[in-house]
Amino acid sequence: MGKFDIFNKFNSAVIVVNDKKEVVFRNNFFKRAFPDFKDLKKFSHKLDYNVYALEIDNVSVHSPIFQALEAKEDFFAHVIYQSVDNTYLHYDMTVSKKGKYSIIVFTDVTSKIDCENLLKKTNSMQKYINTLEVDNGNLSKIKQQAQSQAMKLLLLNNISNIIRSSIDTSKIINSALKELSELFAAFKAYYAVYSKEMNAYIINKSLNKKDVGGKITFDEKTEKNIEKGKVFLTPCMKEYAEAKPFKELVQRIILPVYYRDSRLGIIVLLTKQKTKLTDVLEILDGVSAQLGSAIIQAELYEKDARMVKELKNALKELRETQLQLINSEKMASLGQLVAGVAHEINTPLASIKSNNELASKLIKNKHFENDELLSEILEIDKEAIERINGIVVSLRKFVRLDEADLQDADINNELDLTLNLIRHETKNRIKVVKNYSELPPIKCYPNMLNQVFMNILVNAVHAIKDKGTITIDTEFSNDNLIVKIKDNGIGIKEPDKIFFAGYTTKGVGVGTGLGLAISQKIVEKHNGKIDVKTKLGAGSEFIINIPGK
Repeated sequence: MGKFDIFNKFNSAVIVVNDKKEVVFRNNFFKRAFPDFKDLKKFSHKLDYNVYALEIDNVSVHSPIFQALEAKEDFFAHVIYQSVDNTYLHYDMTVSKKGKYSIIVFTDVTSKIDCENLLKKTNSMQKYINTLEVDNGNLSKIKQQAQSQAMKLLLLNNISNIIRSSIDTSKIINSALKELSELFAAFKAYYAVYSKEMNAYIINKSLNKKDVGGKITFDEKTEKNIEKGKVFLTPCMKEYAEAKPFKELVQRIILPVYYRDSRLGIIVLLTKQKTKLTDVLEILDGVSAQLGSAIIQAELYEKDARMVKELKNALKELRETQLQLINSEKMASLGQLVAGVAHEINTPLASIKSNNELASKLIKNKHFENDELLSEILEIDKEAIERINGIVVSLRKFVRLDEADLQDADINNELDLTLNLIRHETKNRIKVVKNYSELPPIKCYPNMLNQVFMNILVNAVHAIKDKGTITIDTEFSNDNLIVKIKDNGIGIKEPDKIFFAGYTTKGVGVGTGLGLAISQKIVEKHNGKIDVKTKLGAGSEFIINIPGK
């Protein structure tokens, strides 16, 4: 057992420091009370005097710990400690000198201090209660005034909430008139719109056209008060200049409604009840300002509503333009095909021309003994003519501009049709692998889907610089048509942009940047989606997914 272990039985925090200002012992209670203790210097920074002790010799040392260690005799002080959670605890710090050791005991008196403070507050409160008891005769009147004030504040708060939560001007004005009428027991309340041209007001109870009344004006003094923009109350015998006099004096309350420096109108309240605005004047001014903002906000909302309507019409026009773009893009694609089609036609035509020339020579020289050769020539001519006819038929099927309705189509046949039209782009250079699955008839717009296949396949061809492969997979799964078109070309640098109108990876004057954007719109028109997977140098794969029913 150590010589300081006895302090572990203490219910106060104990720390022992030697003459070298080194901590040689901390009891268990100290460790629990000050778990963030690192060293004596850091610990001392968190201690301060509750009331500074000036009886020591070295007053330049402000830390209670180091003042205690510097003191030659036993030391006592009330100190404050800042804990880890930034709360302040009060301790009685007692320091006993035992040879070369200073035994410092911290007794927690936080609860005691709190009780003393609470007692002071209790005494102060008791004095206040005594004062209230002395004024008990006026207490009932004060309570009534407080309740009345609370009711007024509640009604005004209701008005503010309605103003903030609504964008319907008629609802805002009607609600404000209702609440204000209850507040002041008004027998008449209305809103009047200010007319700058007439320098007068037009009664409009709720900003509804049906509520519009006659023109009203006020005397010069009232008009000047309105121009100040502050709520005011005046006793009067006439509601306004043109009105008939009342049989008795009434209270007239006017709330000017402004938005910044622009006068919008006024709210007029008439009551026979004696009223004071002193208690609620500031709040009424706030309500007046909120009404001005609400009315302007409602007007802006109406403008926004009109703008939304105009934008919807513009969107409708854009959609119509979009369909025109689809057809324009299709025509552009067909224009690109013309050169290839011409080439395809010219090849068999050249054969026919050559054979005809040879046949002419044979006939001319009367070499009829070559019947076998003539038969072969005629067979070649026949195949060439059939090939030309097949190209023309494929082209007519691809265009199909008259097919604007949904119809059943064999997607495998549609893909073959498109491949047939770009054969001049693929032959002798690109191998086309067709992994067709058995597909049911798909309800679609075939001519539009052909445009999608054409755009993707032509892009795939252009992505393959020399020789390569295009793989086409079709399948029908979970009532969905899935078409995958994959190439082993150069890949796409910015795949997240390829469906944006105007974006193209081709050179200036080569690509329009509309093909894939229009393709996406066509697929979306079929309630489907189109995605792309790509890797630079490894090719791209387009995946089209369209509901089959």
